[in-house]
Amino acid sequence: MAKTKLYLVRHGETLDNVNKIMQGQTQGELTEAGREQARQLAQRLASWQVDAFVSSDLKRSIDTCRLLAEPHGMDVVQTPLLRERDWGSFTGLYIPDIPLDDPWPDDIESLPDLKARASRFLDFVRENYRGKTVVAVGHGIINKAIQAVFYGKQMRDVARMTNAEVRYLEL
Repeated sequence: MAKTKLYLVRHGETLDNVNKIMQGQTQGELTEAGREQARQLAQRLASWQVDAFVSSDLKRSIDTCRLLAEPHGMDVVQTPLLRERDWGSFTGLYIPDIPLDDPWPDDIESLPDLKARASRFLDFVRENYRGKTVVAVGHGIINKAIQAVFYGKQMRDVARMTNAEVRYLEL
């Protein structure tokens, strides 16, 4: 049986990335550098055989994914399963000011909930794209959770993804 190829991509650089603002599930806006990152990645992917482009339903990922899908003439499927972690009351804060020690506020999506959503995303890909090649554009933390679930690792043991970076998983 053919394997499903999943290429996880983190969205291009955003204004909030530059300003070190916790974006969470806000829409976000790509910078010109972020759009250029996506265009360069689109050139790399242009010769690849891709069956589907899937994106978080947040603007920064949709915009990145559309640029990647453009050379293929394909539409982008959106899913809330790929949304970034819900940072609750930390959303919009300057990241260096966020306390690193627990307890965090109760309105932040828990790691077990985040990893359960990551698992549901992997199931979604397996069920809908069996034997296909999928490019999926998400966010730093959800992509980390997807990899942690896939490899059976702790979140802290998965390397941080940079903007417009690609990671490969064979499902």
